[in-house]
Amino acid sequence: MTRKGEAVVIVMADDDPDDIVLTREALQQSRVVNDLHTVADGVELLAYLKQESGYGPASAPRPHLILLDLNMPRKDGREALIEIKTDPMLRTIPVVVLTTSSAEEDVWRSYDLGAASYIRKPVTFSGMVETMAALGKYWFEIVELPRLPR
Repeated sequence: MTRKGEAVVIVMADDDPDDIVLTREALQQSRVVNDLHTVADGVELLAYLKQESGYGPASAPRPHLILLDLNMPRKDGREALIEIKTDPMLRTIPVVVLTTSSAEEDVWRSYDLGAASYIRKPVTFSGMVETMAALGKYWFEIVELPRLPR
């Protein structure tokens, strides 16, 4: 999928390798993403977004969308979301919380901190494919996002 001539770039922050594989395969099957980058925690996510600690323009292109798990080591998704949404250079990037948590407090807090959406991870592969297809259609075909800086 492309967005007005640009390859779609998504960064997924999740510490569960199985969830990353499942999401990658679901995105591919639903034809949503050309370029999925993954990081294991909030520290790595912020390094990626700021192009620090070995990340540069070639290895860490600015994403169109961030998929963010809440429960990760070192810096969890809540802490990373606060940093993203308070940074003038990063706050325009839509963040979709993609997590196993169904706690009402997590839903409320995520939106309060600036998440664009909150999605509970589907438990089946077919559910994940459906979710990723809907996510792709909404974020890359329906919603008008600002063009990425060059």
